[in-house]
Amino acid sequence: MNTCIITGNLGTDPESFFSDGGTQVVSFPIAFKSTKDKTDNWVKITCFNKTAEIAEKYLHKGARVGISGMLDQDKWKTDDGENRSTLKLIANSIEFIKTDGRGFENSEETPF
Repeated sequence: MNTCIITGNLGTDPESFFSDGGTQVVSFPIAFKSTKDKTDNWVKITCFNKTAEIAEKYLHKGARVGISGMLDQDKWKTDDGENRSTLKLIANSIEFIKTDGRGFENSEETPF
């Protein structure tokens, strides 16, 4: 089973694009604390389809959210031939903990 849940704050506003197949993709980094006093860990979050629409509309830099999803690893080679990799979290759900209300004004639709 590959399930991960993380709570943290967005480091930037979400970035949105569409794949060649027309699927909306939204990504953003989440910062989380490893100890009481230190926020030094970052995970890239990637959202697709309806979750991507929600993230783009309602999330912003600094928003506190809970994300559940699956861990995935990206691998690549640098121009110097060095192997690199990073982990990302493919989101299946977003829980809003604290936002500035952006996107919610005049909205009769519940995002989740």
